[in-house]
Amino acid sequence: MRHETGRRFIKRLRVKLPDAPGWLGQFATRLGDLGVRFGEIHTVHIGKRDRIRDLDVLLPSAAALEQALEAIRAMAGVELLGITDVVRERHLGGKVEMTPRVKVETVDDLGIVYTPGVASICLEIHQNPELALTYTGIQNTVAIVTNGTAVLGLGDIGPVAGMPVMEGKALLFHLLAGISGIPILLDVRDPEEIIAAVKAIAPTFGAIKLEDIKAPECFEIEARLDALLDIPVMHDDQHGTATVVLAALLSIARQKELDLAHAEVGIVGLGAAGAGIHQLLSAYGVQTIHGADINPLMSERFASKGGQPTDLAGVMARSSIVIATTGVPGLIKPAQVRPGQVILALSNPNPEIEPDEALAAGASFAADGKGVNNAMAFPGLFKGALAARARTINNEMKIAAAQTIARNALEGDLTPNILDRAVHAEIACAVEAAAWASGVARSRGDESHSHYQKENPA
Repeated sequence: MRHETGRRFIKRLRVKLPDAPGWLGQFATRLGDLGVRFGEIHTVHIGKRDRIRDLDVLLPSAAALEQALEAIRAMAGVELLGITDVVRERHLGGKVEMTPRVKVETVDDLGIVYTPGVASICLEIHQNPELALTYTGIQNTVAIVTNGTAVLGLGDIGPVAGMPVMEGKALLFHLLAGISGIPILLDVRDPEEIIAAVKAIAPTFGAIKLEDIKAPECFEIEARLDALLDIPVMHDDQHGTATVVLAALLSIARQKELDLAHAEVGIVGLGAAGAGIHQLLSAYGVQTIHGADINPLMSERFASKGGQPTDLAGVMARSSIVIATTGVPGLIKPAQVRPGQVILALSNPNPEIEPDEALAAGASFAADGKGVNNAMAFPGLFKGALAARARTINNEMKIAAAQTIARNALEGDLTPNILDRAVHAEIACAVEAAAWASGVARSRGDESHSHYQKENPA
């Protein structure tokens, strides 16, 4: 398969081990020597002499899985009872569904929420369209729009194959910010068609989240829609990633007492994520940013925005902070890492260099896309923007989010616990305040613009 080398395998193994000291440790050590990483471990049954456990294991390849299974079968006293593909199991039927916010238990209830009662609400909205933000879920609903041309590190796999990612984004919206995220799959490539489609569906949503659309088309699509629509439009691969990268760098700067504004930063990969990172770091005040990309058009665009183009070797030689967003596993070799460098290799599912390899080569900090995840940013960014009824998501709002993330990072970590809802709520508050301070928020009584389309769009 084309993407086999970029896959990770998560399996649940059910094993029976003697219920005696040392057996679980020996089992874990034997698999650890084969490169297996462990997740959750649950005891399923305790017998007189044996204990049955379910162990979640992470493996780098199908070959590694077979090697681990052979090792288990060869262990005296250990019995392999079953193997479960927990990823497939968890995705059966999809990860999200629409659920009601009101109860309908009687015919009278139905008459209130549907016909005939709903007619009066429709007429009120017809007379005053702004009431749609009060009497419908529009203001708390975000479209997650993709055409599947740049999904994770998997590339152009199409919108339907990218649907599990979109459902994951919707799940995180709900869990972390109480927002309804609706995946929208567009089987088109022409930017004009994407722009037209999003414009047509915009009345359904309080904001638009563009996702996994390849560069350079993503730049034009976002810019045009942001100018056209009077609701926030944000390409998460650019700006969600950039916000969390800035947060991580602020955490590192605090821990290492670095002057981030005067550090030499290098970006490897100047597509959507790299471009967004460059834009936000420049807005924050970072003065020197080197960049490398195999596409000359991306390098030219980077230079036009004030960056200093070079190649991979140049980035590694000149930069004290290196950020990689190429989607190419193993691109950065340990020999290229300089002592004391900060390495953020962010491509998923496999990074440009494993953090352990970078640290062993002398890096002072190293993290991958699991440690610097844009899911730390986008729920609060959109929640704050929706609360402010912002017309856009600007750099001030992204910087406010990054500063809040960094402020809540645990000692020794770059970002907080990604599942801490209180942190996401604090991010949303900071973003809302920044929207008001920067003049893009809109009061409840402001009817000077249509909620959906700007006057005299470019």
